[in-house]
Amino acid sequence: MTHSTETTTHPQPHLTHTVLNQSAPRVDINEFDMNTVLVEAIRRHDAGWAEDELRAIGAHVGSAQFQHDAHLANTITPVLHTHDRWGNRIDEVEYHPAYHRIIEASVAHGSHTRCWADPQPGSHVARAAGFMLFGQIEPGHACPVSMTHAVIPSLELQPDVAAHWVPKALSRSYSPDLSATKESAIFGMSMTEKQGGSDVRANTTVATPVGRGGPGADYLLTGHKWFCSAPMSDAFLVLAQAQGPGGEGLSCFLLPRVLPDGTRNVFRIQRLKDKLGNKSNASSEIELDGTVAVMVGEPGRGVRTIIEMVAQTRLDCVLGSAAGMRQSVAEAVWHARHRAAFGATLADQPAMTAVLADLALESEAATITAMRLARAHDEDATDQEKAFRRLATAVAKYWICKRGPHHSYEALECLGGNGYTEAFPLAMRYREQPVMAVWEGSGNVIALDVLRAMTREPESIAAFDAEINIALGANRTLDLHLERLRDQLGELVRADAATAQRRARGVVESMALALEASLLVRFSPTEVSDAFIAARLGGNRAFEYGALPDGADLAAILERH
Repeated sequence: MTHSTETTTHPQPHLTHTVLNQSAPRVDINEFDMNTVLVEAIRRHDAGWAEDELRAIGAHVGSAQFQHDAHLANTITPVLHTHDRWGNRIDEVEYHPAYHRIIEASVAHGSHTRCWADPQPGSHVARAAGFMLFGQIEPGHACPVSMTHAVIPSLELQPDVAAHWVPKALSRSYSPDLSATKESAIFGMSMTEKQGGSDVRANTTVATPVGRGGPGADYLLTGHKWFCSAPMSDAFLVLAQAQGPGGEGLSCFLLPRVLPDGTRNVFRIQRLKDKLGNKSNASSEIELDGTVAVMVGEPGRGVRTIIEMVAQTRLDCVLGSAAGMRQSVAEAVWHARHRAAFGATLADQPAMTAVLADLALESEAATITAMRLARAHDEDATDQEKAFRRLATAVAKYWICKRGPHHSYEALECLGGNGYTEAFPLAMRYREQPVMAVWEGSGNVIALDVLRAMTREPESIAAFDAEINIALGANRTLDLHLERLRDQLGELVRADAATAQRRARGVVESMALALEASLLVRFSPTEVSDAFIAARLGGNRAFEYGALPDGADLAAILERH
């Protein structure tokens, strides 16, 4: 057998796998500095003093490590352990360590309760901006962070309870352990039951007093809750039907996971919800059986007590949707600026430019509205500001949260096949956005709440009207819309109840667009406000993104994103 002395040249491996024309990783950036609209808003609404901390948050959430943690928390999802290996009931939910790193950082930066700990002009704005920056990258943890923020006004209705629990909620430390000796606390809430949903007055959970009962007294709760988010929280506000001489009717209670003596309260987690999105955050069904809780507020006034919490979480739904829109726009624009097709980058292709600019308009309108609402929630709010926020928060909750899902879909499509994969964040965002519209009142509930506010609190509609009329005279198309809106509101007030309910959604939409457009006229460049008004209120309004009117300055719009 002979051997050739010639040298054989082998082809280099993997030449066909050279990666070309993919966008660069969008990591190790400062999400605050890159968000021109948010930076302008915090300065405008008296929160410039928080800029250094917000910049630190922006760097943290823009890091590759934080984004990797967000991916882990949403793919290695919570697991329920009802019993230990010896058969003892433990009712614990195990989260990936990445989830705990995320919520620890969020709490350390005060995304939960900094506005209550340091009340000053712009406090709610600063807290809202931090909350949005964290929620832009990882939205699931924002649920317990939001509920911890929102619980403070309800707790303060019961001073003896507040004295123990409010300092824990204000703490910037975080521990996932369930312990009576912890100096910090994360809060949850649980209102709905199988048979009631939004109709919480149909709740059947019973609260039996230990002793005479009444505000601040201990009760034993027996019943079920159909949705209980973040079940590893340290305490919850729940609704139950109070019994006994201390007062009867649907009342609010604080339910701790751990009793003062260190033993676990009865809190049986039946199963975790298999949700469309919000994967990093566990939601559960729970059973209560002689579960110890203390009454907060007056007996029979549970809805009035917990509505203080609901008002705050509704604002956080707006903030969460706006944060999601920011992520969607940022990812879509980044991809389009780094990928080429047909001889030019995608961002410079006229059809894509129009889509990106339209998505940016929606995001800017949502962010500006969210920040204006946050300022109205500050401690220095006048009576008119309080009346404005009562109505405007519900209006914005209805509209901005409904715009979120389709907005995220259109942004996802900008990434093509990459957008449809779980390796990129917009698939997660597409699943996430609908929860903001469902949580704390779905569309009909919110639209009817707007009707209720206009009927029972006429000062709210006067304050809302005053706000949108600040922009009167700046844009003819907006002026005409405001005239039509006044006619709609007049007809709604005169209509019978059934007719008013049927018309409610349309009127709330008109109110929301009026608010967004008026704020853009006041606070954004003319190129932005003119394009938004022409596209949303003009005669050629389209159903899809990307159909902007001729003459819109798309480059100027996108320059802010």
